[in-house]
Amino acid sequence: MAPESTALTTKVESRSPYQLDQAQTLRASSALLKHIKTLAQQKEASSSKKNLLTTDPTSPDNFPSEAEPIWLVLSAKKFITEKQQLKPRKVLLPHSLNTSPNTSVCLITPDPQRQFKDAIAHPSFPPVLANRITRVISIKKLEAKYHSFESTRHLRDSYDIFLADDRIISYLAKILGKTFYKTTSKRPIPINLQPPKPREKKNAALPSTKPKKEPTDPKSLIAPPLIANEIERTLSTAQIHLHPSTTTSVKVGLASLTPEQVAANVEAVVAGLTDKLIAWRNVRAVHIKGPNTMALPVWLAEELWTDEGMILEEDEAAEAKANAAQKGEKERGALEGHIDGFEEVPVKGTKRREIDGASTVETGAESRRKKTKRLADEEMSKEMKERREKLRQQKAEARAMIGGKGTVKSEGVDGEEPVKKKKKSKAIETV
Repeated sequence: MAPESTALTTKVESRSPYQLDQAQTLRASSALLKHIKTLAQQKEASSSKKNLLTTDPTSPDNFPSEAEPIWLVLSAKKFITEKQQLKPRKVLLPHSLNTSPNTSVCLITPDPQRQFKDAIAHPSFPPVLANRITRVISIKKLEAKYHSFESTRHLRDSYDIFLADDRIISYLAKILGKTFYKTTSKRPIPINLQPPKPREKKNAALPSTKPKKEPTDPKSLIAPPLIANEIERTLSTAQIHLHPSTTTSVKVGLASLTPEQVAANVEAVVAGLTDKLIAWRNVRAVHIKGPNTMALPVWLAEELWTDEGMILEEDEAAEAKANAAQKGEKERGALEGHIDGFEEVPVKGTKRREIDGASTVETGAESRRKKTKRLADEEMSKEMKERREKLRQQKAEARAMIGGKGTVKSEGVDGEEPVKKKKKSKAIETV
């Protein structure tokens, strides 16, 4: 029987449920909202400029920053995704964060844009929502008009929320650039503006011979009430931006919400993440925090692994540690050449030679290079030897000609007879 482990993490049952504790989520939400409220009151009290619009700045009902966001931070044990995804995922929130009537919305549509403008101006479209949609622009006009950095930045700062049709959202990253996609606050949110597909009749004897309707046909366009429902539903979602990392942050609330509303949004987002994007076994921790606050824990994993096969008992862990240490010592000894009985196995194309009593291994490339140099030296020595021998012969012939004859003939020019020159003899004066 293995001794009891004193590790910080323990195994969990395979069938144990993974779910949030509603009481813990509510306690964390209440504490966070209270802390944000206290910080805002302290900041206003210490400020030299007083707010003239409030009669009692210390009143608990007064929120100086109601729009301060609340973030859910989810940490995983492994990477959530391998590639960066510019298209955000959506999770429907029970309590929307975009309920203000002053929020301006820009709708980016495929061509032509006139059909969507007419749908928003239709009497069946809710007027409150129509007033919030202040701009409708097609992707063709967007690319033609906003191609410079200055114009793109002006477009980003002119509206609060950007919605884009699912069919064109993959092209917006190239058009809008880092002005929109450097941060996640103004990235376009995908929305489905396509008409619902008609139900196919089962057991049809022959395929339909009716011509397909063109996109510009009014009957093939989505109805204005359906567009309004889709826009309202999209505005009530939380956007999840996935990156190749182990952490992701999702905006789940505002400081103006109640603790119960924040807790409900946190549970909805965690459920959406764990159902489709991240397995519960890969979740390491869930926290909530404000922009300038510490992260409060909502859920913490008891184990730091995702596969139970990776877990070792204490005896197995000690044996594995000893084997790893022994392997490391052998590798270090092999590099330094100080292990007793260690014999190097020469690779094919190598040669072993002795230098000062020490055995070294010489590779094939080095051996060929040295052999080529030696042959070149031998050929050069042979050529120089032949040149020296030839020079000696020429000198010997010259000496024989000078020593054997008293005169040296010089060749004539243009057939003339050569002129004989007498050899000069040195007179030896005797005393």
